[in-house]
Amino acid sequence: MNAKVCAALVAAVLVFLFAAGCMGEAEPSPDARPHYIVGIDGDYPPFSYIEADGSAAGFDVESIKWIGEEMGFDVTIQPMAWDGIVTSLVTKRIDMVYSGMTITPERKERVAFSEPYWVIYQAIGAREGATFTTDDVLAGEIVMGAQRGSTAATYIQTNLVDTGLLAAGDFKLYASFPLAVTDLKNNRVDAVMFDEPVIDTFVEEQGIIKIGIIDEREEYGVAVRKEDTELLEMINEGISRLQADPKWDELKVKYGLD
Repeated sequence: MNAKVCAALVAAVLVFLFAAGCMGEAEPSPDARPHYIVGIDGDYPPFSYIEADGSAAGFDVESIKWIGEEMGFDVTIQPMAWDGIVTSLVTKRIDMVYSGMTITPERKERVAFSEPYWVIYQAIGAREGATFTTDDVLAGEIVMGAQRGSTAATYIQTNLVDTGLLAAGDFKLYASFPLAVTDLKNNRVDAVMFDEPVIDTFVEEQGIIKIGIIDEREEYGVAVRKEDTELLEMINEGISRLQADPKWDELKVKYGLD
């Protein structure tokens, strides 16, 4: 091989390597949409639940999908165990929690919340024919069930168990609210406590009755990691736009929240 041919081959190889290197370092397209994984409780109607075909549905699920389209990002809905959902957010397995999460001081120590988008109260559910009252529950006279990690569970533990009104053995915790309702119907607990809109759904679909409510206001917010300030601003703007759009009232009517 003569010197000219050798030099030409070397030059060609260098051009190829340079081009390959540039291709490997190419920046993502500026038109690529951001993508976020949204953690939900899959047993939390009417806010978030899983349909028979495996798809996610609910007021909160449709809300975040609408916000994503409005603000220019894509979402994947990820059902998760509720008692570990904040840890999943902090450890970056998900990017936000949009599933009827009450804003509490304890949770605010770990995550940041959007502006509140819904207000609820805790309600007490029981089997048909139950004759006890809310006062009986608050006096610790009733065997209670609640979902682990819920604000209902915190309320019962703080106000009934820790104060000695309710024996610890008379307070049962469950991985999901439907499991608590199953034990209620099977006479293993006398009453269950949970967010009122969810209790109302189970009254309609499962035949339980609502005894009363706890007069303590709770506010729902979307949880994100504390460092994700831009995402939080985008979610706040998205919620504001949704609440100003006819879609907000359509969702309230669709999910019985009007």
